[in-house]
Amino acid sequence: MTVPLTPLTRSFCLGLRSLSAGILFITLACEAGSAFFDFNTSPTASGLLKLYGNANWHSSGGAGAATNASDVANYDVTRSLRENVNPTILAMRALPVPIIARVHGHAVGVGCNYALACDLIVASEAALFGQVFVRIGLMPDGGGTFFLPRLVGFQKASALMMLGDKIVAAEAERIGMIYKYFPDENFISEVEKVAFQLSKSATRALSFTKDALNKSFEQSLDQQLQTEDLLQQKSASTNDFKEGIASFIEKRQPVFKGD
Repeated sequence: MTVPLTPLTRSFCLGLRSLSAGILFITLACEAGSAFFDFNTSPTASGLLKLYGNANWHSSGGAGAATNASDVANYDVTRSLRENVNPTILAMRALPVPIIARVHGHAVGVGCNYALACDLIVASEAALFGQVFVRIGLMPDGGGTFFLPRLVGFQKASALMMLGDKIVAAEAERIGMIYKYFPDENFISEVEKVAFQLSKSATRALSFTKDALNKSFEQSLDQQLQTEDLLQQKSASTNDFKEGIASFIEKRQPVFKGD
């Protein structure tokens, strides 16, 4: 899919992407809405995307850029949502590949919600997560009110958003907000293991899984069963399925090619 690029994107953000072992890495160090591009033209279009922040970048969202009362008065929050935040969140969920958020620092405000929009969140012990909007007189945005209650339940989501508390990675894992956290010293290597495992999987099956999970938010059980039926038919028509069966019979590891 394609998300339009701004001049800022072309001159700055696109220099913060790299490709390694079939995995596309995007570093968020600017408006996150500009970090996405035409994925169909990428050489890793059937692989995996990993989203992470600059080590020295505090992910707190656009309003955090204000430094004085004049900035606040002139800052159009809803324009930023319409032009950057919301299109990015929709693009992330529509992207037909898994997205891993690698969090090694503070993911607060809309930065937290960019992470929540990913398929897997992996954090270091140093990571902090927070819905801190209320501390500056705002309500959560960036899809936070959609994703967080589905992850941790209504009561916990209400408390995190209304009290504005930050939580450490261990607590985020315990309540189901993130997939897993690792000690700082082996964090990078452990994330790479997760990414490598996904990149070697049957990528079309992963895409169909993501599609079904997206639809589960809005469908009845009967509709969801029909969706599974349709997508399973598509999965069963792939060469990766044939390879999976062959490897099972031959008692070897499958070699999936994404077709």
